[in-house]
Parts: sequence; C-alpha cells; structure tokens
Amino acid sequence: MKKILIVDDNESIRELVLETLGPDLYQILECDNGMSAIDLARTEKPDLIIMDIMMPGDVDGVEATRIIKQDSLTRNCCIILLTAKGQLADQELGFAAGADDYFIKPFSPMQLIAKVEEVLEKGE
Repeated sequence: MKKILIVDDNESIRELVLETLGPDLYQILECDNGMSAIDLARTEKPDLIIMDIMMPGDVDGVEATRIIKQDSLTRNCCIILLTAKGQLADQELGFAAGADDYFIKPFSPMQLIAKVEEVLEKGE
C-alpha cells in the first residue's frame, strides 16, 4: 500500500484530501507545518507528499520541498504542491524547489485522484 503524507495547516483541507483519496487505498499520514513534514518524510518515507505552499512558521511548503528534495534520505519522495496561488511565478518557484507537480485549490476530487495516480506512476 502506497504511503501519502498530507501537509496543510488547514484541517478541513487535510480531511478533504483524506476523504478524496480514501484511507482504504493508501496509508495516509498528516501534519500541519513544514518542519513536521520534513521530520515525517525522514522517518516514514512516504511515496508521495501533498504539500500546501502557504503555512505558518519558518518553513513554508516551498522551503520544506527544497529541504526534502536535497536530503539523501527523502529525495525520492514525490511532492505535489497544493495551493490557492495559481500564478506562473509561484509554480516556477515550486518546481525550482523540486516539486514533481502543482495543484491549484479549489480542486475537484476526481482531478486530485487522477493527479495523485499520475505522479505515483511516474515515481515508480
């Protein structure tokens, strides 16, 4: 069973992603900030991380992505950045940090499922 880490400071978004993906299909982990995401990526080694860009604290989603992708223990984790920011410059920042894909909120559940499956297939 593939392991997915959902990182968002908004609990409602985490719950929506969890319900969309289905706990029966994936092992789901959750956290609400960038530092916790880095720690969980190192200890749990998820196949995929769905990470919000804008989170409180010193480490936002882009910085957490950069750290995870530079770490030899976690660089193979696929990362989808999930954000309300749809500007091309924001997407470029995410990809420059190492994100595998970018998904804009609000989203349809079916689109998210398709994106997750696509990224997981590429990562195999």
